[in-house]
Amino acid sequence: MPRLQFFINLTLVLVTFLYPFIWYFGQIYFGVTAVTILMACIWLLRALLSKQKLQKIMSFVLAFIFMLLCWMNSAKFMYWYPVMVSILLLLIFGASLFSKQSVIERLARLQHPDLPESGVRYTRCVTQIWCGFFIVNILIISALILGAYWRAWAIYTGVISYMLMGMLLSGEFLYRRLILKISI
Repeated sequence: MPRLQFFINLTLVLVTFLYPFIWYFGQIYFGVTAVTILMACIWLLRALLSKQKLQKIMSFVLAFIFMLLCWMNSAKFMYWYPVMVSILLLLIFGASLFSKQSVIERLARLQHPDLPESGVRYTRCVTQIWCGFFIVNILIISALILGAYWRAWAIYTGVISYMLMGMLLSGEFLYRRLILKISI
């Protein structure tokens, strides 16, 4: 079972990264129904195999959304998946700002369980920056969809947004190491 769960999670990561291209070309060659069923099945399997309650709920919600999209059989709605993912991440990161530990603080504490107060403040700030990134990402993708710029949508969601995420991760890492000279 752990091997199956690993395979499902790996498949989901790959499908999420490749989704813009799977959708852009899949709808042309296989149709809307095939792509929505594929996505619904992958998310449903993840929901069934997940041990964490929140992850299970989110996976069921995404599986349900893809089933709904399959039933609606509308190509235009499928373009909103990256927006849904960004909204979901914004909700997770944003909600963590109102909890005891932000998402970034939890990640930092994996390596540094005794994180100083300055580190807590810093990780909270980084979490806020990620929230800003997700908001901008949602706005850009939504504008591309509403303007029906499908090729630009595929390039932005499949390449550019990942490059921006990588730049944000790298920039934060370099800033923390070279400017602040801290290792959290």
